[in-house]
Amino acid sequence: MADVPPLCLHLGDADATARLGAWFASRLHAGDCLLLEGQIGAGKSHFARVLIQARLGRIEDVPSPTFTLVQSYEADVEIWHADLYRLRHPDEVFELGLEEAFGTAICLIEWPDRLGRAQPKGAMRLRFAPEGAGRRVEILPGDRADLVHELRKDWAAHV
Repeated sequence: MADVPPLCLHLGDADATARLGAWFASRLHAGDCLLLEGQIGAGKSHFARVLIQARLGRIEDVPSPTFTLVQSYEADVEIWHADLYRLRHPDEVFELGLEEAFGTAICLIEWPDRLGRAQPKGAMRLRFAPEGAGRRVEILPGDRADLVHELRKDWAAHV
């Protein structure tokens, strides 16, 4: 598929961020990786929490993996949620088992810059930034241009 330009969305509040997380939940496959970028408090963990709960099909405690570094969840496809903020060197990633998970699980990675060269090729990148009372998210499709096309149509129809 030809290069797809990034999609920028304004998420006016936490509910809009939750809608986006729920939208992604049913559309991701094993091997999909979302690199979640943005400053502390930008909405990365909220997005991931809703996505995980929606994929699980139930409300479950989904803590931020800030201290554990990685949390995994058994759904129809295993989900790995990683917060790499506390890593000091990209080599520490290998100890977490993320490289194997990139090929078999749905991976949600906060602070993906800590991966260095270990960032999975073709990963989708979501850049969260405060904007007014809400936030803006810029979505770079990686290998999932199909999702960005679908989201572009769906979001426009529901805004």
